[in-house]
Amino acid sequence: MKTIVTGGAGFIGSHLIDELLDMGHEVVVLDNFSTGRKQNLEHVSNRIKLIECDLSNKGGWAEEFYGADWVFHLASLADIVPSIQNPEGYFRSNVDATFYVLEASRHAKIKRFIYSASSSCYGIPDKYPTAENSDIKPQYPYALAKRMGEELVEHWSQLYNLPAISLRFFNVYGTRSRTSGTYGAVFGVFLAQKLAKKPYTVVGDGKQTRDFTYVTDIVAALVASAKSNKTNKIYNVGSDKTISINRIVELLGGDKVHIPKRPGEPDCTYADISKIKDDLGWSPTISIEEGVGKVLENIDYWKEATVWNSKSIADATSDWFKYLDK
Repeated sequence: MKTIVTGGAGFIGSHLIDELLDMGHEVVVLDNFSTGRKQNLEHVSNRIKLIECDLSNKGGWAEEFYGADWVFHLASLADIVPSIQNPEGYFRSNVDATFYVLEASRHAKIKRFIYSASSSCYGIPDKYPTAENSDIKPQYPYALAKRMGEELVEHWSQLYNLPAISLRFFNVYGTRSRTSGTYGAVFGVFLAQKLAKKPYTVVGDGKQTRDFTYVTDIVAALVASAKSNKTNKIYNVGSDKTISINRIVELLGGDKVHIPKRPGEPDCTYADISKIKDDLGWSPTISIEEGVGKVLENIDYWKEATVWNSKSIADATSDWFKYLDK
């Protein structure tokens, strides 16, 4: 089978490619390396076709979709503050690019289209665990743009009979997660701090909980979706648990300092995954203890990542408070 992976040099994409190659697929990777790293694909560079391109513009890259069986659209910009500061860039990356990838998929008559959606679309949910039919309440441009991309996928599936599924990921972590200079996901921040022997910067009292989902479980859900005969469906993908930030600090080991709680952030993220269990037979397999262990075994990956402290975080997130504290 021939499979297209957009954003394949990124965190989730590179793990997905490992699995697809193990399955015997011919893999074409489309990436502009805005957040992905060529390092993530070095170990498979002679087994894939890698095309550097901008998916938010029409281009020759669309020719690669002809003859493809599966398309996994993972390419996007992430993180909260940069999306507040640069909404145009986020809409080009997460909405315009999704449109062009959908169009390339439609014209090439691909057999399966899987979109990486985001649990951030729920905003601050009213109910936990949070089901797919919960209210959509994006709090910032990243969440809104990802939801708009998801709406495009739904519409193309409905109107053009594109066999598509959207997966709403919850708090993905694991090896190869981003090391960019943007202040973002807690694991990337904490791992760089651990390597530098600095205290972990815990937001608020650290009692807030997150549905931390290990990356290989995410990959298994992606593959299960592509193998299924379901179409025009949305599924949550989570760990079936919610874990406190304080527990993550315990597992990583080390000192901590507290920084101010932030507006627009839920006290809990917790996916109701009963739908994907029932429809696709998928369930998570990696416990938080096992997942953190795997990350610590590969901690040197984060040795060049930015080391954040209370002051630099306050500076980087000032727009967060400016626009979301209402």
